[in-house]
Amino acid sequence: MTRFEHHSTAFVPERAILVGVDLGRSEWLLEDSLAELGRLAQTDGAEVVGTLTQRLDAPVPKTFIGKGKVDEVVSAVRALDADVVIFDDELTPSQQVNLEKIVGEPTKIIDRTALILDIFGQHATTREGRLQVQLAQLSYVLPRLRGMWSHLVGEQTRGGIGSRFGQGESQLEVDRRLIRKRISTLKNELKALETRRGVQSKARWESGVYRVSLVGYTNAGKSTLLNALTGAGVYVQDELFATLDPTTRALDLEEGRKITLTDTVGFIQKLPTMLVEAFKSTLAEARAADLILLVCDASDPNYRLQISAVCNVLSDIGASEIPRVIVFNKCDCIDDEARRALERDYPSAQFISAIDGHGLRGLLHRIAREASEGDSTMTVCIPYGKGLLIKMLHERCQIVRESYEEVGLVGTVRASERMAKTLAPYRYGDELGDTEQNRLVEDVDGQGMPADELQRTDRETPDAM
Repeated sequence: MTRFEHHSTAFVPERAILVGVDLGRSEWLLEDSLAELGRLAQTDGAEVVGTLTQRLDAPVPKTFIGKGKVDEVVSAVRALDADVVIFDDELTPSQQVNLEKIVGEPTKIIDRTALILDIFGQHATTREGRLQVQLAQLSYVLPRLRGMWSHLVGEQTRGGIGSRFGQGESQLEVDRRLIRKRISTLKNELKALETRRGVQSKARWESGVYRVSLVGYTNAGKSTLLNALTGAGVYVQDELFATLDPTTRALDLEEGRKITLTDTVGFIQKLPTMLVEAFKSTLAEARAADLILLVCDASDPNYRLQISAVCNVLSDIGASEIPRVIVFNKCDCIDDEARRALERDYPSAQFISAIDGHGLRGLLHRIAREASEGDSTMTVCIPYGKGLLIKMLHERCQIVRESYEEVGLVGTVRASERMAKTLAPYRYGDELGDTEQNRLVEDVDGQGMPADELQRTDRETPDAM
């Protein structure tokens, strides 16, 4: 006989029951939405053991679902030994409380929003990401606070010393006040980080670097694509919201132009408003881009709805006017007929497989073409003393021809609007009059570009990368 009992320390997933309601308002089929909810639950470490559905014209105010369906939930919880019931739609605080009372402890009642917030909490790694998740979680919890000391409220009715303080009620208010204070602190910290991000983004804009953002539905393969193009080595996993924190890497195009490529947080249908609000500074990377690559999973039957969901979020954050290219990833997972159908419906899209590299060369050529849209051709003479400017010329412009003359580097380049403004004081060649051309030749010390502007660019350029 052993002295101590042995207990397994192996992870035991929670058993989850999914509940979905068809209100006739969503473009998504209920079964597809519940299938996605099931993947979210699995990502969060749960095992789906049952699914219940109901069709209603409107949610029931007290319990969201009808009384008969509530009884089914209770029976299913008992029969399947469920630990948690997950609703596909957001519950009001009162609905959640009522359902918890009916189902009984220890079974938890949560909704899609709480599930997504929990996943975000597990996957956020950077300080900014953790702050954003905490802000969203507290904003969700605040209206759902209940008095942990509510049993003390009964003491108010007895009168006497101490009863006027209302212990239970005041404790709930203390909790709410603490959460509100923490929310305010988080917002201030995120505002400071957003200001810093804005400075870095402004530096990239002024440096002339062309900025490309990868956006798309969660698990569409954005991180895999970033790794394939830049060797970034970011975390990749076949699960929803595998990565949350934005990652920016530099990339040299064949023409010689340097660009930045940024991987952003994935989107999803029914994305909680509080998450969009909390992640505004992160999503600002998409809003500040020169080009958006909308990455879509070509093998997913709901790719049209996923594209629509992403476009809605881009509109919400003010990025709907930015040029975008749809990139169908995972084309290795579809047959030729499906590929031809996509090419017919989306003739301007790019079709790739980030896993095996198919189509990546064509995608890079497309990025180069988009980056050179609006470029102007100009001939410049850069004095040799302006080493930083010569470096910028080679990294951020397409060199048509160049020669090293006695007065400096003379080159004909295709430059973006931003770089053209920087290079304007150094224009050289047939388009200039003799007086202006001679002034530039004689003034090799660099009066064409203010020294303070070159120094500022020199300070800001490393941060931009």
